[in-house]
Amino acid sequence: MSALRRLPPRPSKRHDTTPSLDSILAVVRAHHPHAYAWPIQHAHEEAAAWHEGQARRSGDPYITHCLAVAAVVADIGMPPAVVCAALLHDIDDTPCPPGRVAEHFGQEIAELVSAVRTAELTATPPSSRHVDITNPAIQPTREEAVLAIRLADRLHNMRTIAFVAPAKQYRKARETLEVLAPLARAAGLCDVSRELHDLSAAVLQPASSAPAVTARLLDMLTLLLPTRQRARWREEWHAELATLPRRRNRIRFTLRVMLGTPRLSWTLRRPTRQERR
Repeated sequence: MSALRRLPPRPSKRHDTTPSLDSILAVVRAHHPHAYAWPIQHAHEEAAAWHEGQARRSGDPYITHCLAVAAVVADIGMPPAVVCAALLHDIDDTPCPPGRVAEHFGQEIAELVSAVRTAELTATPPSSRHVDITNPAIQPTREEAVLAIRLADRLHNMRTIAFVAPAKQYRKARETLEVLAPLARAAGLCDVSRELHDLSAAVLQPASSAPAVTARLLDMLTLLLPTRQRARWREEWHAELATLPRRRNRIRFTLRVMLGTPRLSWTLRRPTRQERR
């Protein structure tokens, strides 16, 4: 399978901010400058209308999930038809009449929506194509488009998995770690793969010990500082640590502190100009 376009790094502190339709259209135009916006706008209106009154387990309106999935698909660089299918990927769970998607959006998008629901994903990636997927003139295959939507769907579901029952959390996290994350990596979506891996690992591994370990290490590092300065730096480091929900970010922050503490200690212990007089 050809390598799908890599996602740009996503903000590390929050993953639950719902993208707007305008932001999705801006990303689509960046990848496909000559694409028409109206099919995506129409798909959004259709999805919003049929999902009206539906809510996710978090309590958010269901359309927020459709927008989040479409945003990931747009970031990957998929063409407008695939973004439309991403917005409509769960419309079969609404009273939407059969055939309406094909009537309003064409057979290609209708078949994509259907394939997203029925395709079986395994750890073995689809067949390879040696093409430049970054070229807007080259359309992705249906299996690439379906994989992009399925990965985006799982990514947003994993970002909001805290609202799912524990047993289902474990089951979805195991499947994500064993199947979806390797598929994303094989497709060239390294950022998606890493995030799927991290989110799954946070469910499957005892995460409560990770913050405690990094916090204890920070406490130990304060022993290298002058006694009068320890409380202040301990408070600052713990406050910063508390803003980092992901284990990888906490570890990186702790390593930066560890590497910088000797120099900080030397700086704090240097006599001031007034003390040298």
